[in-house]
Amino acid sequence: MTITRRDLALSSFAATALATPALAQAEPIRIGWLAAMTGPSSAPAVGFNRGVLFAAEAINAAGGVRGRRVEILTRDTQGDPTKAVNATQEMISQLRVHAIWGPTNSGESLATTAIMARAGMPNIHPCVVDSLIDARRYPNAFRIAPSNTQWDDAVRGYCLNRVNARKVAVIGDTTGYGVSATNASVAAFQRDGAEVVYKANIDATQPDMTPDMLRARAAGAQAIVIWSVSTGMIARMLNTRAAQNWDVPFVGHPSLSSGEIAGLIERPANWEKVYAIGYRSCSYDAAGNLPPRTADLVSRLRGKVDLRDTLLWWVACGIDAVNLVAKAVEASNSTAKEAIIAHWNSLNAYPGYFGEYTYSATNHDGYPVADVVMSAANSARDGAFTLAPGYG
Repeated sequence: MTITRRDLALSSFAATALATPALAQAEPIRIGWLAAMTGPSSAPAVGFNRGVLFAAEAINAAGGVRGRRVEILTRDTQGDPTKAVNATQEMISQLRVHAIWGPTNSGESLATTAIMARAGMPNIHPCVVDSLIDARRYPNAFRIAPSNTQWDDAVRGYCLNRVNARKVAVIGDTTGYGVSATNASVAAFQRDGAEVVYKANIDATQPDMTPDMLRARAAGAQAIVIWSVSTGMIARMLNTRAAQNWDVPFVGHPSLSSGEIAGLIERPANWEKVYAIGYRSCSYDAAGNLPPRTADLVSRLRGKVDLRDTLLWWVACGIDAVNLVAKAVEASNSTAKEAIIAHWNSLNAYPGYFGEYTYSATNHDGYPVADVVMSAANSARDGAFTLAPGYG
């Protein structure tokens, strides 16, 4: 049996449960969920969490995995690396989880990855900092989203080849992720012959973005490249751009397209000429259609999961993370750490909703490069987006 793409494994799990009733009361499959549910960087975790709960409830409603229920043990890290470390240690030593999903922010993951590696804890996360994945140093850690290099390549390519910006301002927040992503982006732009006329890392709680935007404008920036998950910070920058009557395009992080921004900008026009990282799995084609299996997922989510103020890829990624753990347990008939990791290492084009993941013992970056695209940030419908101008 396999976890099917169409029905989130409901029928296969149900069949297994009926075939092995003696296991119905077996120990639950405990998945630790390190989620920044509150704080300035909470937008992704809120979306991921909706997918996590949907997937777990669907599996359990069908009888579980070989008769074992999926139990989600959530800890709100608030985007704080110290809290993430404490929660990780609790999950390993006290809660005795079988796998950990998260953290959702790279700054937290930078603090927890080595801890999980020492414990041999199977770990799936969506954090993009390149150094977080190293199959030799961290043989337990798998990335379910693109790496920052993949994101950076898409953003830089769009700026240089479609926006035709040769002078850019690169701005991030002051988190571990924001600093590392900004530095990597600057280096890549310079390597490709572009001029980085302004670089800054801004505290996400800074109330007035005027000084930074004025500096970027005075330096001649032809595009503003953003590396931050803070929707409040992004919205304040967009409002400041409008107040300055400056039509410079914003290009960058997926949070540029978060539904939360709609409630934070002063008028809808402030969200024009904003292009966010997106994915072909969650993008509308020229006829306004989603890929078939994504369209099927959206129909299943309707009435159960609110997509109006989040991103579809966050929800889909949360679903895939839970299903990847469940699939490993189902296939190996074991919750042993080694069995889960070995199964993930064998996956080839595993058909998730967010992407098709391929892992091996030497490669734990599983997201397909060609599926990373740019989207029109204000074009959300059911959490998905229209491809940005310039794509076929």
